[in-house]
Amino acid sequence: MPGDMLHHAGFTAADLRARMGTRGGGGGETREYGDHLLNPDLVQLMERAEAREAAVLVPVVEHADGATLILTKRADHLRKHSGQIAFPGGSVDPDDASPEAAAIRESTEEIALDPDHIEPIGRLPRYLTTTGFRITPVVAVVRPGFRITANPAEDVFEVPLGFLMTEANHSQESRIWQGTERRYYVMPFGERFIWGVTAGIIRTLYERLYA
Repeated sequence: MPGDMLHHAGFTAADLRARMGTRGGGGGETREYGDHLLNPDLVQLMERAEAREAAVLVPVVEHADGATLILTKRADHLRKHSGQIAFPGGSVDPDDASPEAAAIRESTEEIALDPDHIEPIGRLPRYLTTTGFRITPVVAVVRPGFRITANPAEDVFEVPLGFLMTEANHSQESRIWQGTERRYYVMPFGERFIWGVTAGIIRTLYERLYA
């Protein structure tokens, strides 16, 4: 993690736990978030019966000087999803006992994050995507002392939770997708550009717990 990264002492793992407890984090909310909230015309795409269940880990690291969020970035030279910033996660397999189990398994497979360092503390509402996934974001506190082994095609980095939970760092952009203007959140962080589903899930965390 860069030495000049600014932590926000007010955004701690303890504060996150408290907010998850008082504002809800058990996954009981029926409202679903997703790309359609900024793009109501896409709602029919969100409701496809064949949409696949997926889970991502929202891994908040419990540093003494402020919490950070672990993200991954695909290499810029790759043919598919080049430069994409994402949470560790993927499809929920039939053998997975729960979205939590799937998110932890995927995190272990993708970045070798030791499950013994991961403590799930709640879920965010499911996030629907135009690519045919219903994603359950699993919020977890990650105890320091872990080691990361990333795929050679990926970079793993941390962003201060305080930076991501500051609305001034959220903006909206748009592009033409299948002949229609599509709006999405973006959160530039240095040379990295967080956008799309990842930014949408971060925005969900902000709206649920910090707005």
